[in-house]
Amino acid sequence: MGSAGAFALHDAIVASRLRKLEGQVDIIHTWPVGALKTLAMASEMGIPTVLERPNAHTQFAYEVVQRECERLGVALPPGHEHAHNSEVLRKEQQEYQLADGLLCPSDFVRQTFLDRGFSPEKLVRHQYGFDEQMYSPSKDLRDASQGLTMIFAGGCAPRKGLHYALEAWLQSSAHRTGTFLIAGVFVPGYREKLSAMLAHPSVQVLGHRDDLPKLMRTCDVLILPSIEEGSALVTYEARGCGCVLLVSDATGAVCGHMKTGLVHRAGDVVALTEQITMLHEDRGLLERLRAASLSSAHEVTWTAAGTRLLQAYREVIAVRQNDHPTLIGPELSVHEEPRLA
Repeated sequence: MGSAGAFALHDAIVASRLRKLEGQVDIIHTWPVGALKTLAMASEMGIPTVLERPNAHTQFAYEVVQRECERLGVALPPGHEHAHNSEVLRKEQQEYQLADGLLCPSDFVRQTFLDRGFSPEKLVRHQYGFDEQMYSPSKDLRDASQGLTMIFAGGCAPRKGLHYALEAWLQSSAHRTGTFLIAGVFVPGYREKLSAMLAHPSVQVLGHRDDLPKLMRTCDVLILPSIEEGSALVTYEARGCGCVLLVSDATGAVCGHMKTGLVHRAGDVVALTEQITMLHEDRGLLERLRAASLSSAHEVTWTAAGTRLLQAYREVIAVRQNDHPTLIGPELSVHEEPRLA
Protein backbone atom coordinates (compact mmCIF):
# COMPACT_ATOMS: atom_id res chain seq x y z
CA MET A 1 0.00 0.00 0.00
CA GLY A 2 3.02 2.27 0.08
CA SER A 3 4.18 4.57 2.86
CA ALA A 4 1.45 7.18 2.19
CA GLY A 5 -1.25 4.52 2.47
CA ALA A 6 0.28 3.09 5.62
CA PHE A 7 0.46 6.53 7.23
CA ALA A 8 -3.17 7.26 6.34
CA LEU A 9 -4.35 3.91 7.74
CA HIS A 10 -2.41 4.41 10.97
CA ASP A 11 -3.85 7.92 11.31
CA ALA A 12 -7.42 6.65 10.82
CA ILE A 13 -6.96 3.83 13.35
CA VAL A 14 -5.51 6.10 16.03
CA ALA A 15 -8.22 8.73 15.51
CA SER A 16 -10.99 6.12 15.80
CA ARG A 17 -9.54 4.65 18.98
CA LEU A 18 -9.14 7.98 20.72
CA ARG A 19 -12.85 8.06 21.52
CA LYS A 20 -12.40 5.03 23.75
CA LEU A 21 -9.54 6.77 25.61
CA GLU A 22 -11.57 9.73 26.81
CA GLY A 23 -10.01 11.09 30.01
CA GLN A 24 -7.02 8.72 29.83
CA VAL A 25 -4.61 10.74 27.67
CA ASP A 26 -2.89 14.00 28.60
CA ILE A 27 -1.07 14.64 25.33
CA ILE A 28 -0.66 13.11 21.87
CA HIS A 29 2.67 13.10 20.02
CA THR A 30 2.24 12.86 16.24
CA TRP A 31 4.56 12.64 13.23
CA PRO A 32 4.33 14.34 9.81
CA VAL A 33 2.08 13.22 6.95
CA GLY A 34 0.17 10.78 9.13
CA ALA A 35 -1.62 12.89 11.70
CA LEU A 36 -4.48 14.93 10.21
CA LYS A 37 -7.38 12.81 11.50
CA THR A 38 -5.69 12.21 14.84
CA LEU A 39 -5.03 15.93 15.34
CA ALA A 40 -8.60 16.83 14.38
CA MET A 41 -10.08 14.25 16.76
CA ALA A 42 -7.79 15.35 19.58
CA SER A 43 -8.81 18.96 19.06
CA GLU A 44 -12.47 17.98 19.21
CA MET A 45 -11.82 16.07 22.46
CA GLY A 46 -9.70 18.84 23.99
CA ILE A 47 -6.50 16.77 24.15
CA PRO A 48 -3.25 18.76 23.64
CA THR A 49 -1.11 17.67 20.70
CA VAL A 50 2.43 18.07 19.45
CA LEU A 51 3.74 17.43 15.94
CA GLU A 52 7.31 16.24 15.49
CA ARG A 53 9.36 18.33 13.06
CA PRO A 54 12.30 16.06 12.14
CA ASN A 55 13.24 18.53 9.39
CA ALA A 56 12.87 22.20 8.63
CA HIS A 57 9.62 23.68 7.33
CA THR A 58 8.83 21.47 4.34
CA GLN A 59 8.35 24.31 1.88
CA PHE A 60 11.72 25.77 2.89
CA ALA A 61 13.36 22.36 2.49
CA TYR A 62 11.84 21.83 -0.96
CA GLU A 63 12.97 25.25 -2.16
CA VAL A 64 16.53 25.02 -0.82
CA VAL A 65 17.10 21.49 -2.12
CA GLN A 66 15.60 22.30 -5.54
CA ARG A 67 17.88 25.32 -5.96
CA GLU A 68 20.93 23.27 -5.03
CA CYS A 69 20.00 20.46 -7.40
CA GLU A 70 19.49 22.93 -10.24
CA ARG A 71 22.84 24.56 -9.50
CA LEU A 72 24.57 21.17 -9.64
CA GLY A 73 22.56 19.84 -12.56
CA VAL A 74 21.27 16.86 -10.57
CA ALA A 75 17.63 15.70 -10.52
CA LEU A 76 16.30 13.86 -7.49
CA PRO A 77 14.63 10.54 -8.33
CA PRO A 78 10.80 10.47 -8.37
CA GLY A 79 9.39 9.92 -4.90
CA HIS A 80 12.52 11.12 -3.09
CA GLU A 81 11.56 12.64 0.25
CA HIS A 82 13.05 16.00 -0.67
CA ALA A 83 11.68 16.21 -4.20
CA HIS A 84 8.80 18.69 -4.31
CA ASN A 85 5.47 17.03 -3.58
CA SER A 86 2.47 19.37 -3.44
CA GLU A 87 0.21 16.79 -1.76
CA VAL A 88 2.70 16.16 1.05
CA LEU A 89 3.18 19.91 1.50
CA ARG A 90 -0.59 20.46 1.67
CA LYS A 91 -1.03 17.80 4.35
CA GLU A 92 1.89 19.02 6.41
CA GLN A 93 0.70 22.62 6.32
CA GLN A 94 -2.69 21.48 7.62
CA GLU A 95 -0.94 19.52 10.37
CA TYR A 96 1.09 22.59 11.32
CA GLN A 97 -2.12 24.51 11.92
CA LEU A 98 -3.95 21.78 13.84
CA ALA A 99 -1.17 20.86 16.29
CA ASP A 100 -0.89 22.79 19.56
CA GLY A 101 2.89 22.63 19.48
CA LEU A 102 5.52 21.96 16.82
CA LEU A 103 8.48 20.08 18.29
CA CYS A 104 11.63 21.63 16.86
CA PRO A 105 14.87 19.69 17.49
CA SER A 106 17.10 22.66 16.65
CA ASP A 107 17.15 26.44 16.50
CA PHE A 108 17.60 26.14 12.74
CA VAL A 109 14.30 24.27 12.36
CA ARG A 110 12.57 26.74 14.65
CA GLN A 111 13.84 29.68 12.60
CA THR A 112 12.44 28.27 9.34
CA PHE A 113 8.98 28.36 10.94
CA LEU A 114 9.46 31.81 12.46
CA ASP A 115 10.42 33.07 9.01
CA ARG A 116 7.02 31.92 7.76
CA GLY A 117 5.07 33.76 10.40
CA PHE A 118 4.55 31.07 13.03
CA SER A 119 4.12 32.21 16.62
CA PRO A 120 7.17 31.61 18.85
CA GLU A 121 4.82 30.14 21.47
CA LYS A 122 3.84 27.34 19.09
CA LEU A 123 7.45 26.31 18.43
CA VAL A 124 8.68 24.09 21.24
CA ARG A 125 12.35 23.14 21.43
CA HIS A 126 13.44 19.64 22.24
CA GLN A 127 16.41 17.57 21.04
CA TYR A 128 17.49 14.16 19.84
CA GLY A 129 20.27 12.00 21.25
CA PHE A 130 22.51 8.95 20.98
CA ASP A 131 22.82 5.58 22.69
CA GLU A 132 25.93 5.80 24.87
CA GLN A 133 26.11 2.00 25.06
CA MET A 134 26.56 1.77 21.29
CA TYR A 135 28.43 5.00 20.54
CA SER A 136 31.48 5.39 22.75
CA PRO A 137 35.03 6.70 22.16
CA SER A 138 38.13 4.62 21.53
CA LYS A 139 40.66 4.37 24.34
CA ASP A 140 43.51 4.26 21.82
CA LEU A 141 45.43 7.46 21.13
CA ARG A 142 45.39 8.72 17.55
CA ASP A 143 48.72 8.89 15.70
CA ALA A 144 49.00 12.46 14.44
CA SER A 145 51.68 11.44 11.92
CA GLN A 146 49.01 9.55 9.94
CA GLY A 147 47.27 12.78 9.04
CA LEU A 148 43.71 13.87 9.68
CA THR A 149 40.98 11.26 9.25
CA MET A 150 37.64 12.82 8.37
CA ILE A 151 34.35 11.02 7.80
CA PHE A 152 31.09 11.92 6.09
CA ALA A 153 28.25 9.57 7.06
CA GLY A 154 24.73 9.77 5.66
CA GLY A 155 22.77 9.82 2.46
CA CYS A 156 24.98 11.10 -0.35
CA ALA A 157 22.66 13.71 -1.85
CA PRO A 158 22.95 17.44 -2.64
CA ARG A 159 21.03 18.31 0.53
CA LYS A 160 23.82 16.91 2.70
CA GLY A 161 26.46 19.09 1.04
CA LEU A 162 28.96 16.35 0.28
CA HIS A 163 30.15 18.37 -2.74
CA TYR A 164 31.09 21.21 -0.39
CA ALA A 165 32.97 18.78 1.85
CA LEU A 166 34.95 17.41 -1.07
CA GLU A 167 35.81 20.86 -2.43
CA ALA A 168 37.00 22.04 0.98
CA TRP A 169 38.95 18.85 1.66
CA LEU A 170 40.87 19.04 -1.60
CA GLN A 171 41.57 22.76 -1.13
CA SER A 172 42.87 22.21 2.41
CA SER A 173 46.33 21.05 3.41
CA ALA A 174 44.80 18.00 5.14
CA HIS A 175 44.31 16.04 1.92
CA ARG A 176 48.08 15.67 1.40
CA THR A 177 48.56 13.25 4.30
CA GLY A 178 45.02 12.60 5.54
CA THR A 179 42.04 10.43 4.60
CA PHE A 180 38.45 11.38 3.82
CA LEU A 181 36.01 8.50 4.34
CA ILE A 182 32.54 8.62 2.79
CA ALA A 183 29.97 6.20 4.23
CA GLY A 184 26.64 6.30 2.46
CA VAL A 185 24.67 5.57 -0.70
CA PHE A 186 24.53 8.09 -3.56
CA VAL A 187 21.33 9.25 -5.21
CA PRO A 188 21.41 8.67 -8.99
CA GLY A 189 23.52 11.16 -10.91
CA TYR A 190 25.20 12.75 -7.89
CA ARG A 191 28.21 10.45 -7.78
CA GLU A 192 28.85 11.05 -11.45
CA LYS A 193 28.89 14.83 -10.88
CA LEU A 194 31.50 14.40 -8.15
CA SER A 195 33.54 11.69 -9.89
CA ALA A 196 36.69 13.79 -10.39
CA MET A 197 36.91 14.71 -6.71
CA LEU A 198 35.94 11.21 -5.56
CA ALA A 199 38.81 9.79 -7.60
CA HIS A 200 41.45 11.57 -5.51
CA PRO A 201 43.64 9.03 -3.65
CA SER A 202 42.91 10.62 -0.27
CA VAL A 203 39.16 9.95 -0.69
CA GLN A 204 37.68 6.53 0.10
CA VAL A 205 34.06 5.79 -0.86
CA LEU A 206 32.82 3.04 1.47
CA GLY A 207 29.16 2.76 0.50
CA HIS A 208 26.55 1.72 3.03
CA ARG A 209 28.03 0.62 6.36
CA ASP A 210 26.43 -1.16 9.30
CA ASP A 211 29.49 -0.72 11.56
CA LEU A 212 29.32 3.05 11.91
CA PRO A 213 30.24 3.21 15.64
CA LYS A 214 33.43 1.22 15.00
CA LEU A 215 34.21 3.30 11.94
CA MET A 216 33.71 6.65 13.68
CA ARG A 217 35.99 5.60 16.52
CA THR A 218 38.86 5.53 14.00
CA CYS A 219 38.19 9.11 12.86
CA ASP A 220 39.18 12.55 14.10
CA VAL A 221 36.37 14.56 12.55
CA LEU A 222 32.80 14.15 11.32
CA ILE A 223 31.98 16.58 8.53
CA LEU A 224 28.40 17.45 7.61
CA PRO A 225 28.00 20.64 5.53
CA SER A 226 24.24 20.25 4.99
CA ILE A 227 22.14 22.99 3.45
CA GLU A 228 19.03 21.78 5.31
CA GLU A 229 18.49 19.38 8.22
CA GLY A 230 16.40 18.88 11.30
CA SER A 231 19.01 17.85 13.83
CA ALA A 232 21.14 15.16 12.21
CA LEU A 233 21.36 12.07 14.43
CA VAL A 234 24.81 11.25 13.14
CA THR A 235 26.16 14.41 14.78
CA TYR A 236 25.04 13.15 18.19
CA GLU A 237 26.48 9.70 17.51
CA ALA A 238 29.78 11.12 16.30
CA ARG A 239 30.18 13.11 19.50
CA GLY A 240 29.64 9.92 21.47
CA CYS A 241 32.43 8.26 19.48
CA GLY A 242 34.87 11.12 20.05
CA CYS A 243 34.70 12.78 16.62
CA VAL A 244 34.99 16.56 16.53
CA LEU A 245 32.03 18.05 14.65
CA LEU A 246 32.73 20.12 11.55
CA VAL A 247 29.23 21.18 10.52
CA SER A 248 27.19 23.85 8.81
CA ASP A 249 24.76 26.09 10.66
CA ALA A 250 21.94 24.21 8.89
CA THR A 251 22.65 20.77 10.39
CA GLY A 252 20.87 21.47 13.67
CA ALA A 253 23.88 19.99 15.46
CA VAL A 254 24.24 20.54 19.20
CA CYS A 255 27.71 22.04 19.46
CA GLY A 256 29.34 25.35 20.23
CA HIS A 257 31.67 26.91 17.68
CA MET A 258 35.27 26.74 18.89
CA LYS A 259 34.00 25.10 22.08
CA THR A 260 32.85 21.58 21.21
CA GLY A 261 33.16 21.75 17.41
CA LEU A 262 33.45 24.06 14.42
CA VAL A 263 30.48 25.61 12.62
CA HIS A 264 30.42 27.32 9.22
CA ARG A 265 27.72 29.10 7.25
CA ALA A 266 26.03 26.62 4.93
CA GLY A 267 27.69 26.67 1.51
CA ASP A 268 30.77 28.62 2.64
CA VAL A 269 33.57 26.51 1.14
CA VAL A 270 36.25 29.05 2.02
CA ALA A 271 35.43 28.95 5.73
CA LEU A 272 35.11 25.15 5.65
CA THR A 273 38.50 24.82 3.95
CA GLU A 274 40.10 27.01 6.62
CA GLN A 275 38.53 24.95 9.39
CA ILE A 276 39.74 21.63 7.97
CA THR A 277 43.24 23.07 7.58
CA MET A 278 43.15 24.43 11.10
CA LEU A 279 42.27 21.05 12.61
CA HIS A 280 44.94 19.37 10.49
CA GLU A 281 47.68 21.78 11.47
CA ASP A 282 46.71 22.42 15.10
CA ARG A 283 46.37 19.06 16.82
CA GLY A 284 46.21 20.82 20.16
CA LEU A 285 42.98 22.53 19.09
CA LEU A 286 41.62 19.22 17.79
CA GLU A 287 42.27 17.52 21.13
CA ARG A 288 40.82 20.40 23.14
CA LEU A 289 37.63 20.36 21.10
CA ARG A 290 37.43 16.57 21.38
CA ALA A 291 37.89 16.64 25.16
CA ALA A 292 35.27 19.37 25.60
CA SER A 293 32.82 17.55 23.33
CA LEU A 294 33.22 14.25 25.18
CA SER A 295 32.98 15.87 28.61
CA SER A 296 29.55 17.28 27.73
CA ALA A 297 28.31 14.36 25.60
CA HIS A 298 26.06 13.22 28.46
CA GLU A 299 23.92 16.27 27.67
CA VAL A 300 23.00 14.87 24.24
CA THR A 301 22.18 11.23 25.04
CA TRP A 302 18.69 9.81 24.52
CA THR A 303 18.25 9.95 28.31
CA ALA A 304 18.86 13.70 28.26
CA ALA A 305 16.59 14.00 25.22
CA GLY A 306 13.80 12.20 27.07
CA THR A 307 14.04 14.61 29.98
CA ARG A 308 13.81 17.57 27.64
CA LEU A 309 10.89 16.06 25.74
CA LEU A 310 8.98 15.53 28.98
CA GLN A 311 9.44 19.21 29.78
CA ALA A 312 8.19 20.09 26.29
CA TYR A 313 5.04 18.03 26.90
CA ARG A 314 4.43 19.86 30.17
CA GLU A 315 4.86 23.24 28.48
CA VAL A 316 2.29 22.42 25.79
CA ILE A 317 -0.17 20.99 28.31
CA ALA A 318 0.15 24.08 30.49
CA VAL A 319 -0.47 26.43 27.56
CA ARG A 320 -3.50 24.43 26.42
CA GLN A 321 -4.92 24.40 29.94
CA ASN A 322 -4.54 28.15 30.19
CA ASP A 323 -6.23 28.70 26.82
CA HIS A 324 -9.02 26.14 27.33
CA PRO A 325 -9.33 25.42 31.07
CA THR A 326 -12.66 23.61 30.72
CA LEU A 327 -11.56 21.24 27.96
CA ILE A 328 -9.06 19.22 29.97
CA GLY A 329 -9.26 17.19 33.15
CA PRO A 330 -7.51 17.93 36.46
CA GLU A 331 -4.26 19.87 36.16
CA LEU A 332 -1.19 17.69 35.66
CA SER A 333 1.30 18.01 38.49
CA VAL A 334 4.78 19.12 37.43
CA HIS A 335 6.04 15.96 39.12
CA GLU A 336 3.62 13.66 37.33
CA GLU A 337 4.47 12.05 34.00
CA PRO A 338 1.95 12.76 31.22
CA ARG A 339 -0.10 9.88 29.85
CA LEU A 340 1.08 9.77 26.28
CA ALA A 341 -0.55 8.58 23.09
